[in-house]
Amino acid sequence: YGNYGGGFHSNDVRGAAISIDPKTLEPADPVDLLVRAEGAEIGARHAGPGFNISLAIFWLTLDSELLFVGDGGTTEPNPASRRYGVEFTGFWQPIDDLTMDLSAAWTDARFSALPDGQNRIPGAIESVVAAGATYGFTDRFTGTLRMRHFGSAPLIEDGSVSSEATTLFNAGLYYTGDKFQLSLDVYNLLDAEDADITYYYPSRLPGEPAEGVDDFHIHPVEPRQVRIGLRVMF
Repeated sequence: YGNYGGGFHSNDVRGAAISIDPKTLEPADPVDLLVRAEGAEIGARHAGPGFNISLAIFWLTLDSELLFVGDGGTTEPNPASRRYGVEFTGFWQPIDDLTMDLSAAWTDARFSALPDGQNRIPGAIESVVAAGATYGFTDRFTGTLRMRHFGSAPLIEDGSVSSEATTLFNAGLYYTGDKFQLSLDVYNLLDAEDADITYYYPSRLPGEPAEGVDDFHIHPVEPRQVRIGLRVMF
């Protein structure tokens, strides 16, 4: 199969309406509210008894890449970008009560108009993997185990600084009645101390230079949590 499409993504409306920089009070140029996007993919699917797999190669261009600025808590427009990559999805049911799934993708993301060696997109993760298994112990009881992996990402344009990978496991046990479901979920099963997201920019502590020091700034993943839930259908 093959797909092609064009559309738009929206910039931060504050950037489209701005006339004065709120920090410096100097004149600021507004940006376009809508930015052109264009993409395509070609792939193949195959289904058989107990399994279903697909593999696709994709390509995407944006006239302007919108990046989140961790220091300012806002977004800013950047030059045009292009992405290409490959994505795999698979579902397998080896026995009646067990279903396993795997999704994985690899992406190469670059600014289009910048020279090689200075065109990495900060925060653009290269590899993502999600996998899981669901087992039906009885008609009422179901258990799940899931894994989510985010690979490293460049944090500055030359790629010399990168974030570390993040891997999390979650588990759940569910009892489904005629009109209700009782759930027990354990998030971050192995109590990983990874970063949920990482930025790299100058900051300043007491005694450090006025211009600050370039350093990592992270939002850690939530620690292990246990949640009990009740869902009623009526």
